[in-house]
Amino acid sequence: MTANTDVGVAARGLGVNSATRRGASSSQAAVEPLEGAISESCSWLLERQHADGHWVGELEGDTILESEYVLLLAYLGRLDDPLCLKLCRYIRKQVNDEGGWSIYPGGPTDLSASVKAYLAMKLVGYSTDDSIMRRARALILDAGGAQACNSFTRFYLALLGLIGYDECPSVPPELVLLPHWLGFSLAAMSSWTRTILVPLTIISSFRPVRPMAAGIDELFRDDLPRHPSRRTKSPFSWTNAFLALDRVLKWADRTLPRFVRRPGVRAAHRWMLDHFENSDGLGAIFPPMIYSVVALRTLGYAADSAEVVWALRQLDDLLIEEEQTARIQPCVSPVWDTAIATIALADAGLPDYHPALLRSARWLLSKEIRTRGDWAARRRKVEPSGWSFEFLNEHYPDFDDTAMVLLALRKSMLAETPEFRAAAARALNWLLAMQNRDGGWAAFDVDIDNQVLTKVPFADHNAILDPSCPDITARALEAMGTFGYAASHPAALRALDYLWATQEPEGCWYGRWGVNYIYGTWQVLLGLRAIGHDMNDPRAARAADWLESVQQACGGWGESCASYDDPSLKGIGAPTASQTAWAVLGLIAAGRSNGEAALRGAAYLIETRDSNGVWNEDTFTGTGFPRVFYLKYHLYRVYFPLMALARFRAAGGRLRVAAPGPLACRIPALPRPFDI
Repeated sequence: MTANTDVGVAARGLGVNSATRRGASSSQAAVEPLEGAISESCSWLLERQHADGHWVGELEGDTILESEYVLLLAYLGRLDDPLCLKLCRYIRKQVNDEGGWSIYPGGPTDLSASVKAYLAMKLVGYSTDDSIMRRARALILDAGGAQACNSFTRFYLALLGLIGYDECPSVPPELVLLPHWLGFSLAAMSSWTRTILVPLTIISSFRPVRPMAAGIDELFRDDLPRHPSRRTKSPFSWTNAFLALDRVLKWADRTLPRFVRRPGVRAAHRWMLDHFENSDGLGAIFPPMIYSVVALRTLGYAADSAEVVWALRQLDDLLIEEEQTARIQPCVSPVWDTAIATIALADAGLPDYHPALLRSARWLLSKEIRTRGDWAARRRKVEPSGWSFEFLNEHYPDFDDTAMVLLALRKSMLAETPEFRAAAARALNWLLAMQNRDGGWAAFDVDIDNQVLTKVPFADHNAILDPSCPDITARALEAMGTFGYAASHPAALRALDYLWATQEPEGCWYGRWGVNYIYGTWQVLLGLRAIGHDMNDPRAARAADWLESVQQACGGWGESCASYDDPSLKGIGAPTASQTAWAVLGLIAAGRSNGEAALRGAAYLIETRDSNGVWNEDTFTGTGFPRVFYLKYHLYRVYFPLMALARFRAAGGRLRVAAPGPLACRIPALPRPFDI
């Protein structure tokens, strides 16, 4: 097939026949939609850059966030705050077709989310005879009743006097006293678990209660145990051992004098205050921020104390309040959004000295973390570096953001400065030092993979560990390759061994931090390409084959969060802009930019833009905790498709650019500055 024929096929697929009828050549007709999509997406992003250089899009979770905030305000005696009603109006709008609440759009009803939503609405005054309340109650009872909720829901019920603390797992403050090298210590758990558990140890020890006039007895089933047993049939199991320890700890709470537990409580208190420093709230994420407020009040801090006011302000900063409703973000993502937007704009053609790229690069460079965080417990001699996800979270730089920021900074003229070179050297050394023993990279720490800990009673949030995952491992490889590390480097060889060992039989990879196998496969292909791995390797070819095999008839790709529960749903779901972009990027990395699948994917992206020239996306394609908590990054729908189309163009995909398009007009040539 000749180039002209290729362009003609592309033009027909992109719906540009009207341009051809107006007298434009087939080549010009093919240029216009691709260049127009790139140009309009660039303009959209540039208009939304903040003056200091950063981007940040809304980060959306499920209604557990709004419900828990209402429950916190109830505990604080603030149910008359108009915010409670606004939050509950938003909760009501999110009810699913079954009559309950899901943890992602289109997902099944989630019991714990539904119990908390029902309770929040009842507390602000919604009648149990309300139609939504009636349907939700029936669903909850059918699912096993409120007694089947997870551990963290139980703590909220206990705080409000709806169940006793004996029905919650014990979280002993002595955890904070255990040495870091012990396999059951706080340091052996994931960073987010640490930040949640430390304030919970204080709550578990003091057992604070603010009884509510309105109960939820109607959500408990009389024909089932009030506290279902988790015991295994085998008498000798870690689950049963931890349950026995839980009974001992509850006995200690009832029997031992308070001073015996005082050292643990004091250590937890100090740990929490220390981790308030240089952070937008404890852990800079919603769950520990909520618990820290309760813990402070439990410890006797006054409502108007500097510490409580500060902790509540961090939560308020996550609120998005509108006239009738309010919703809350689980955290904010400025570093992540800024890095990816920078990469996408540079890929699209902005020169490295463009003011937008210089502003974003300076902002990112200013966010390098130069203090020791929790990670230093296992890597004491490593010089601090790295980037976090949020504006300020110095205790928890993460490997994913660090790699992405390095990739972004490389795109700007600041890459030529001594300041950047020094930061890049520190960050790469830090990143290499954080490689796990299995050759992979996790998110925040090294070798947090003791599977025994998944059996503790409070581990039912499915995230007590932080093990290696293919997507972050591959992103670390991408950063390494971008800075000149080859596939023969010892760290790369170990990472490759990990990736080959975790490749699925179909050829794809699991995605820990994005949904799901499309995300993991895309990123691995990029990592392999960056370090110079042979993309004709049958294992890499199988990955690209898999991406092509799950492309949908419309030309797009989509995958539901349900694939975490049922792996047979790999690559299956409603098509989305972000997942289509990931697949196209993966195929380009695999050397298939001229293939029919990449062409159809690019065509899908161009055809599905909205009136603003960008994309809409209702589906959640981000992952917090698989099977427990998912996310919608509101900028994913723009910067990833822009990146895919820009790289498709640069790779000489079959939608070839025959002449300068609108982008050249929208981004004027700039003089190269002498002083940057």
